[in-house]
Amino acid sequence: MLPETRLLLSRWTDYNLLDSGGGQKLERFGRHTFIRPEVQAMWQRALPDRDWLAAEACFNPTGEESGGHWDYKKKIAEKWEMTYDLEPGTATDRHVIRFWAQTTGGRHLGVFPECASHWDWIHAQITSRRDRQVNVLNLFGYTGLATLAAAAAGAKVTHLDASRKSVDWARQNQVLSGLLDAPVRWIVDDAVRFVQREARRGVKYDGIVLDPPKFGRGPKGEVWEVFRSLPVLLQACRQVLNENPLFVVLTVYAVKASPVHLRCLLEELMKGSGGFLGCGELVTREASAGRLLSQAVYARWAGTSPVRDKE
Repeated sequence: MLPETRLLLSRWTDYNLLDSGGGQKLERFGRHTFIRPEVQAMWQRALPDRDWLAAEACFNPTGEESGGHWDYKKKIAEKWEMTYDLEPGTATDRHVIRFWAQTTGGRHLGVFPECASHWDWIHAQITSRRDRQVNVLNLFGYTGLATLAAAAAGAKVTHLDASRKSVDWARQNQVLSGLLDAPVRWIVDDAVRFVQREARRGVKYDGIVLDPPKFGRGPKGEVWEVFRSLPVLLQACRQVLNENPLFVVLTVYAVKASPVHLRCLLEELMKGSGGFLGCGELVTREASAGRLLSQAVYARWAGTSPVRDKE
């Protein structure tokens, strides 16, 4: 199977990649515009300088991993609300997730817009199964948008991240989305150790979402290095998947890996389970010249005929 390209869906109204070039990208997050580094944007900018100069803040990176600082040209809100309208499975499955965006000590603002196709896909996988309560594990859950997409579809979700700040942010997004009564369990822990404990307890999940960083540390200083740690984590994940799982989603950023490599990992993880495998890149199409920026690589497994993305 050849890799499939997942385009940033047109359902976004609160985000837009306005332009890119010269190692940067110009983006709109809600009512604010930002310039962030993008080393893959090797081409020339399509928009005139005045559009770039109108950006409200620019992130200037340093040589350190994710290091740098924001230069503010205008005063912006400490945080502001954004929304995403999930692709409805049926006329009664329409859900909108709401979340807070804000500048952080790094270059990120609390949302990875290119992951919207994953949110829609997860939401569709769950809403297509009315015959059972779907139990989902979201590892490296960050600010919880995949968690909210699953919860909005009716799933019981365990959300894990090593950062208490990210988990607190995700819980605020839960409240903002009107999902306070949804069965979400919030966990601050090391992913490998938590899943290994879940396996010993005999806990089982129908779906697993993994969005691991290249490098990181757990709350007790546990070291995460994706090429060394991911195979160990996937081995533990196999033990917590139930006999008839629904889906697995694996997304990796900022590493020298092909979608085919991730597909092989999931193929090994789901060996003997049947189902359907797909892999590819998460890409964003800019508004100015229509060029595509590759943001991440992914692989996905579905236990039944997969719900297709709409590009």
